[in-house]
Amino acid sequence: MAVFEESVGRYVHLDIGGRDHRLFFEEAGAGMPLLCLHTAGSDARQYRHLLADPEVTRRFRVIAFDLPWHGRSLPPDGWWHQEYLLTTERYVETVLAFLAALELDRPILLGCSMAGVLVLELARRHGPRLGGVIGVSGATTYRGRFEDWSLRPDLNAQQSVASWTYGLMAPQSPESARREVWWGYSQGGPGVYRGDTYFFSEDLDLRGRELEIDTEVCPVHLLTGEYDHACTPEGTEATVRAMPGATGGRMPSLGHFPMTENYPLFRTHLIPALTELAGRRTPGEEPTP
Repeated sequence: MAVFEESVGRYVHLDIGGRDHRLFFEEAGAGMPLLCLHTAGSDARQYRHLLADPEVTRRFRVIAFDLPWHGRSLPPDGWWHQEYLLTTERYVETVLAFLAALELDRPILLGCSMAGVLVLELARRHGPRLGGVIGVSGATTYRGRFEDWSLRPDLNAQQSVASWTYGLMAPQSPESARREVWWGYSQGGPGVYRGDTYFFSEDLDLRGRELEIDTEVCPVHLLTGEYDHACTPEGTEATVRAMPGATGGRMPSLGHFPMTENYPLFRTHLIPALTELAGRRTPGEEPTP
């Protein structure tokens, strides 16, 4: 018999940088909005397990979208005339445009890898507009990933980028799940992974600005797998220590893509964080779903 999952997908047109962008998103559930942001060079399929988790969707409206140039969201018209480089300003503008289009009221932001860095910047700039952030595989600084080799015509970037990121996962994670991460990365457009890494490896560095994030206004929870050697657990722990009120730390037996590589284990860390953030909402502020 056919099995239908709860999530549904659609497209929304957003004005980003004065140009029309057609973005794909999918959602499931009802309640407090939980916006999930994908990693560099991949897309929102990384959150398919979360979108299908009834314990989460009973309490949260889970939403995940593909950035422009990624997954099911095309680049803007005339994309071939420019080099793709994701800047902090454009990334922030994109997420804020999406929040406005869906009229999301103080959502929790869940971001991994480059998005695990972005949620800290959004908490710094727009904390009162958010219900809290969960940064996975993120910290205030994250260097060493912006490289030109993936542009070389004598390399198969779809295989080499996928294999480079494959090595960031925990060996204990199920092979089928790790292969799924590899498969997703193999489908990225030329130069997109490199262009994403520009944001967190070159353009944004929040070291020394941790005190600008008011965790009383926008709670911050950071989680990084112990096998992650791109954004190390030590880097995440240093960020937590430098940011009064921030919580979290390392996750044993997980790597860089926990929501995909081993969701059952990841959810043991995620659900307590979601419960804590939802509990910070003012009583009576939002109906219980």
